[in-house]
Amino acid sequence: MTAAEVLADCAPAAELSPEPSAWDGTFSGKLLMAPMAGVSDAAYRLMARAGGAALAYSEMVSCAGLHYGEKSWELVDPDPAEPDLAVQLFGSKPELFRESAERVAERLGERLALIDVNMACPVPKVTKKGEGSALLEDPELAARIVRACREGAPGVAVTVKIRRGRYMGQEVAPEFARAMEAAGAAAVAVHGRFATQMYHGDADWGAVSRVVDAVGIPVIASGDILSHGAALRALAETGATAVMVARGTYGNPWVFSGHEPSAAEKIAAFECHVRLLAATGAHLKRARSLAGWYFKGMPDAARWRNAAMSCVTADEFLAVANEVRAHVC
Repeated sequence: MTAAEVLADCAPAAELSPEPSAWDGTFSGKLLMAPMAGVSDAAYRLMARAGGAALAYSEMVSCAGLHYGEKSWELVDPDPAEPDLAVQLFGSKPELFRESAERVAERLGERLALIDVNMACPVPKVTKKGEGSALLEDPELAARIVRACREGAPGVAVTVKIRRGRYMGQEVAPEFARAMEAAGAAAVAVHGRFATQMYHGDADWGAVSRVVDAVGIPVIASGDILSHGAALRALAETGATAVMVARGTYGNPWVFSGHEPSAAEKIAAFECHVRLLAATGAHLKRARSLAGWYFKGMPDAARWRNAAMSCVTADEFLAVANEVRAHVC
């Protein structure tokens, strides 16, 4: 089955849309699915879009990887069932960003919703190369990167994702965001933690508000958006134009709509997600994490999670889902 056929067949039972809507190009009041390394593959993006996400992002894609090899292009190509895709790039060399933006735009055409530049990743193997959140210390280079992307893909919106700052107590987000706006960024997403915090502690939505006050372009709130209610609070409390949901999507594609799923709908969503993994050619071992997320909170959840850990094929994962249904529903 194709991914489109899987959605048509399976999505309704999970209270999901079988035909995800296309991005309309505006951010106002929108809930977006964040780029997540090792998570946001085509199947994951399709589940989010079926759940109501206005836009979904690729995993972050290395500009150097696109330049030197073909494997990175697997992260860029949307499935035919995806109406469009936001592609997030990372690196530190403006010339590679220009080349990557041009090639991505040529490859995706009208299905490219926007290009986002990762200036937020806190992982040391990224920052030690001057990439990700390390760019927060060099706004001039970051601005050159934004301009390079715009030159490489004229007419395509270029956005950036940042953090409060790189080091604890050294907030640079407002002035950095102003520099990105001046360079031509169409929007800025702000994660309310410092890079050195990684994902520990609480996100400070006040940092988002300070960026909202500093710029005239749309600001996207990020960090600790773990429920639909939290998304609405973030919009109201920060004045942000939109919100970006990351970990809040784990086993919860309904986070975008606010629907409260039943156990039966969670099981149906897991089955749909497994079938989408198969349809999109993804590694089925990813379904092991999905089982833990979708079955969380159910009776004997640890039992079902452990059962999934030994699964290899789609049929094996679907058999676990049937067993959960027999005991829970």
